[in-house]
Amino acid sequence: MSKRTLETPAAGQVSALDIDALRRRYAEERDKRLRPDGTDQYVQTKGEFGYFVEDPYARPVERAPIERTVQALVVGGGFGGILSALQLKKAGLEDILIVEKGGGFGGTWYWNRYPGLACDMKSYVYLPLLEEVGYVPPRNYASGQEIREHAERLVDHFGLRDLGLFQTEVTELRWLEEEALWLASTVQGDRIKAKYVLTATGSFSRPKLPGIAGIDRYKGHTFHSSRWDYGYTGGGPEGGLVGLKGKRVAIIGTGATAIQVVPHLAETAEHLYVVQRTPSGVDVREEKPTDPDWIAALGPGWQKRLIENFTALTSGMGADEDLIQDGWTFLFTRIGALGASSSDNKGGANSLEALLLAAEYADAEKMNEIRTRVDGIVGDRATAERLKPWYRRFCKRPVFHDGYLETFNRENVTLVDTDGKGVDAITEDAVVVNGQAYPVDCIIFASGFEIGADTVVRNGFRIVGRDGLDLAAKWQAQGISTFQGMMMHGFPNLFIHQTAQGALAANFCHGLDEMSRHMGYVVERTEAAGAKVVEATAEAEAAWVGQCGAVSGIAMDFLKTCTPGYYNAEGQINPEAMKGYGFGLGPIVLFQIIRGWRDEGGLKGLALRGGETLGPARA
Repeated sequence: MSKRTLETPAAGQVSALDIDALRRRYAEERDKRLRPDGTDQYVQTKGEFGYFVEDPYARPVERAPIERTVQALVVGGGFGGILSALQLKKAGLEDILIVEKGGGFGGTWYWNRYPGLACDMKSYVYLPLLEEVGYVPPRNYASGQEIREHAERLVDHFGLRDLGLFQTEVTELRWLEEEALWLASTVQGDRIKAKYVLTATGSFSRPKLPGIAGIDRYKGHTFHSSRWDYGYTGGGPEGGLVGLKGKRVAIIGTGATAIQVVPHLAETAEHLYVVQRTPSGVDVREEKPTDPDWIAALGPGWQKRLIENFTALTSGMGADEDLIQDGWTFLFTRIGALGASSSDNKGGANSLEALLLAAEYADAEKMNEIRTRVDGIVGDRATAERLKPWYRRFCKRPVFHDGYLETFNRENVTLVDTDGKGVDAITEDAVVVNGQAYPVDCIIFASGFEIGADTVVRNGFRIVGRDGLDLAAKWQAQGISTFQGMMMHGFPNLFIHQTAQGALAANFCHGLDEMSRHMGYVVERTEAAGAKVVEATAEAEAAWVGQCGAVSGIAMDFLKTCTPGYYNAEGQINPEAMKGYGFGLGPIVLFQIIRGWRDEGGLKGLALRGGETLGPARA
């Protein structure tokens, strides 16, 4: 097969990338990591491993069970829950309760407090409602602490603080047909009834563990990165982990979390073993202070423009200008330029083929840059080779850091590469890889979270709708099915924040904001009609599922080429699994569709019962 080349419009030169050879290398790396157990290779953090999800930041509070009826119950106190409560208030509801398992607001930013924690996209697009609360982030990338503080800022600004019920874990949501209410049961014995329920439990809320043989035998200290044990490590979010002096530490996992944690562990540990199955593609971060003149020049509505520009670019829709200019948007801008210059870009099938090939070339050039960056930073050649990622850029979440690779030049740091196979075993005092034991005093699991639509029904509570229909059973029997990614037939007055068939955007907060506004509109219209119940029809749900499935083929073909990970169900992606992905044409098109649906004003696809005819929609 001959080497394929492509004209590069910016430089007017021919790229010498051998795409066919690169495809073969990517396939080899993918295949060595494929496992027949797929997502079942992980262990859930419950039962004997339940201590991994205990709250290390708040003392347990004993209280009597609550019996209460409210207009709306929000499950989850992260940005999704906060934005939803705000929209429910705008819809005219006053009696709202936000139930949160943790000890405060913040969601994933409450739980994750590991050293070095920061957002991997610019704070101006990630932090919601900056203009509304009059806050401008001081730097282009926000720390985890700043993001958690912003959640608190939103709560206080919009008067939501008194709505929170913390350290409260829901065990079941059950629809009471005769009362047209939901009954929420909790671990504490609460019985909370609500007309409307909105679940916002998040896509990164339930930590998972690797199913390594002997994981239950280890006698040293262990914790998951999302429940950082500063009592053991000492220090804080800025580092200074003095408790690790004289200790040998292993961190298992080299994803987005480990990239930020590893440099801080290396500063104080006697020796750090970084256990890697698949390397991350670490690009330049380039942190810097916010330029106030830049913000001022953007004018009113600046954040909305930045957010929509970022989402348009990162969902492949393109934009006249890249207002963000970061590691996320650069690649898509490059793809657009290459696609526009291609000689095959004449419309129809040739146009799509040319764009896909342009995307592959732009991706290959970026990944070559990232691999070259490894060579320029890491001194030991063997280590550098093992740190190079061999897959397409968006096979895994892109990461950016200006100190991770440098850490491997330290004498007290060892990269323990498993060559894609993972850890052999864990003994009472060691991690075993490729037959070699590495004795350690502490193991930190940076092994990620249960991801995907399954987490909607695996976060510790059942959802039981009309006629005793269990949501998990429904989805297991017929596949994931929603209307507009948020409502389900058989589950009246229930709205779920999740990405399946809905808003799967690189910027999660953009999707949460748009879908919260959508939910608020439906609730407001239902209340205006005096209705007791609003529910998606079976026909509308089926049509929406069909619409999503019709456009998922290209995404599935791409994911099949990727190394295993949570993006592609650990290499087991298939048409049924694709039902759990976002709306196929991307978030921008989704937002346009639901805005147009609202503009029509008729709640098409929803059935209202127990009220009057719909009045005019809110302007």
